[in-house]
Amino acid sequence: MKNTLYYGDNLKVLREHVEDESVDLVYLDPPFKSDQNYNVLFAEQNGTRSGAQIRAFEDTWQWDQAAAAAYQEVVEAGGRVSLTMQGFRQAFGENDMLAYLSMMAPRLKELHRVLKPTGSIYLHCDPTASHYLRMLLDAVFGPANLRNEIIWLRTLSKALMTRRLPRNHDVILAYQKTEEAKWNTDAAYLPYDPENLDPRTARKYCHRDADGRLYRLDNLINPNPDRPNLTYEFLGITKVWRWTKERMQKAYEEGLVIQTRPGAVPQLKRYLDEQPGRPLGDVWTDIPPINSQAAERLGYPTQKPERLLERIVRVSTSVGDVVLDPFCGCGTAVAVAQRLNRGWIGIDITHLAISLIKHRLESGFGDRLKDTYAVIGEPADLHGARTLAEEDPYQFQWWALGLVGARPVEQKKGADKGIDGRVFFHDDAKSQRTKQIVLSVKAGKLQVAHVRDLRGVVEREEAAIGVLLTMRNPTQSMRGEAASAGFYDSPWGTKHPRLQILTVQELLEGKKIDMPPTRDLRTFKKAPKAKGNPGDGVRNLLLF
Repeated sequence: MKNTLYYGDNLKVLREHVEDESVDLVYLDPPFKSDQNYNVLFAEQNGTRSGAQIRAFEDTWQWDQAAAAAYQEVVEAGGRVSLTMQGFRQAFGENDMLAYLSMMAPRLKELHRVLKPTGSIYLHCDPTASHYLRMLLDAVFGPANLRNEIIWLRTLSKALMTRRLPRNHDVILAYQKTEEAKWNTDAAYLPYDPENLDPRTARKYCHRDADGRLYRLDNLINPNPDRPNLTYEFLGITKVWRWTKERMQKAYEEGLVIQTRPGAVPQLKRYLDEQPGRPLGDVWTDIPPINSQAAERLGYPTQKPERLLERIVRVSTSVGDVVLDPFCGCGTAVAVAQRLNRGWIGIDITHLAISLIKHRLESGFGDRLKDTYAVIGEPADLHGARTLAEEDPYQFQWWALGLVGARPVEQKKGADKGIDGRVFFHDDAKSQRTKQIVLSVKAGKLQVAHVRDLRGVVEREEAAIGVLLTMRNPTQSMRGEAASAGFYDSPWGTKHPRLQILTVQELLEGKKIDMPPTRDLRTFKKAPKAKGNPGDGVRNLLLF
């Protein structure tokens, strides 16, 4: 099925939900311990460490029992991938790098399966693992189908060069499934540098016709001196020319071949407006990373710039094609595909990332986009919510916070100081002060102490409102304790309970936080507004 976003393990989703040869382009930026050194990555492990689920903002590939099982499955399947993995193990032993490759191998095999014969895959990684991934991709796609090893200048050199040069680039490994793969040559050109366009400073297109058209003079001499049929005299100059004499004469009569002075070698007038642009190479230095002031910055640590994904999507797909990102994170590939009128499939293993993608689509394309996709697979009733809470309390917490548009306070496990999420807002036209709502999520048994604790947090944080999100119905004493906290008086003259208790059932029925009218919600960084028609006949489904 096209245009879907799945919540879950991408290997399971690929095997169960994505059909053979149904995808035109795969882009993936799999998590990796890029901040670890080789001594850590290649340290021997005994394989008994407990498995850990891969979460947003964490790179947790580890050699444990799950990785060992993945390695065994790949090896027992046989073929070139099996031989490659066995070679990795013999060369490097059982360690976190082998775990990473063991997890990637079956996923790359599935991605090969779902790609159309006309499809391409772009794997984004850093130099720590790029050479191993290239060998793995060679085994899956075949060495002959490597098209490019693209170098992207990720950041400028800043580190002190005490023992090595700074690592400031990423690698994008580009493979095509077959020789039939789609390639849009027109999209593989860049605009000319401005210095080549201004006749005052230009080094190439430095001439201008009477009608204002810029041109440069190009060589007409054949690089092969042994071409008797192309050797002739023209305008008093005998050379081995690139063209036949008839073609040369015709171009001269059309004003395209000129002699700048008597005795000079004739040259070709090559007009700028007839050229496609500057050919795109495999070293990309013209796309800056997401910096702290970038308009598209969403606060996701591994977020890639939209220009990077747009270049890849344009060069390898057409309108209506399907783009798949199995590690979609904050959804850059999804957003770019939507903006360029491509279909999309995204997969992520955290509800935190799902909430961020939904917010990105809403803020980037507006409310009208909601009518073009459906959200399927989230807990739709109390039973589904209970199941999620039992299987993974952190996923339940992130999902519940997403129902009210709250941002989790911690990206990693740790002390939360009584706060699981926050909502930031402005409700005062005369002041720029940002106000907040603090939230606590409880999936288990409730106590009056939970309300009292939240009241203390509200006072400590000087928050406008505190909200307790619960799986179970609160007791009468809990409601009484919440009521005793009084009200928040907004500048609009409205009153709102300072302590509120919302159950999951109420949230599923559409109940929201009772909060004042706001000028601007600041909980999540807003994505820039997308230009053009977001739908263009493409229906998008968000599946979890």
